[in-house]
Amino acid sequence: MKNIPSVDLVDFLSDDPSVKEKFIQQIGKAYEEIGFVALKGHFLDDKLTESLYIKVKEFYDLPSNIKKKYEIDGLAGQRGYTSFGKESAKGKKEGDLKEFWHFGQEVKDDRELARVYPKNIQVTEVENFNEVGMEAFRMLEKTAIYVLRALALYIGLEEYYFDQYAINGNSILRPIHYPPIVGEPKGAVRAAEHGDINLITLLMGASASGLEVQNKQGDWIPVTALPEQLVINVGDMLQRLTNNKLRSTIHRVVNPEKNDWGKSRYSIPFFTHPRGDMQLNCLSECITKNIPKSYDDITAGEYLKERLVELGLLKS
Repeated sequence: MKNIPSVDLVDFLSDDPSVKEKFIQQIGKAYEEIGFVALKGHFLDDKLTESLYIKVKEFYDLPSNIKKKYEIDGLAGQRGYTSFGKESAKGKKEGDLKEFWHFGQEVKDDRELARVYPKNIQVTEVENFNEVGMEAFRMLEKTAIYVLRALALYIGLEEYYFDQYAINGNSILRPIHYPPIVGEPKGAVRAAEHGDINLITLLMGASASGLEVQNKQGDWIPVTALPEQLVINVGDMLQRLTNNKLRSTIHRVVNPEKNDWGKSRYSIPFFTHPRGDMQLNCLSECITKNIPKSYDDITAGEYLKERLVELGLLKS
């Protein structure tokens, strides 16, 4: 396998039940086998993608002292800026060779929930940084909702099962900057091998190669997708919920060849998180006599807190 499976969201939106069902089976089987797909027909257009990358590059070009004023204590990196090398993969001592920003959910129709989420941090030095970022957030969230609807049907649930949890969920848009590598990394990589925490991750096209996924045989496969596609993978929460039916595949971002060390890499994933009160208890539809329950009961909020501690972003 050299490329991940490709699907078209237009098929799921089709009025033809057979076309819709074909999409459901394609994406479901892909997530059982490899945990990744490339999706076209989504709601994020090329103009918005280009605008966001321009704004992101403008922000990361700011002096370090300016960026660091947006690194707010007490937020566990969930909003605003996280400086270079602060996050490490589970089980790794070395910090990843990256800095990143977090845009979070902005709830408009639920005052109680709006008080739960931290406020987004407003950048003043880059014009329309927050406006462009949140427009991309909304388009990716909309795409994620439809993907989750397809997966609900594949699992055997009611189509809109995930809506109550993912709409106004604790999702994150993370523009990442992997700066030029200066000197021997000494064991550190741009992003060490890991599984994502959330339900599903939607990845906009990166500015350079480097993303690899691990197949069932343990081999690392470079991910290639067309510019108009989003790469979407299953996260640990969905794997847990489906009792390992859908796979949260281990992936990484490797360092480039030495002659490309001087180049930056930019990447923008959207981490689709549910509301914190969602139960991640293994679904009865995914438990059988031959496949017993694999995980203890836990809420999404509790699980997220556990993982943030493991990543070094939150103190236990």
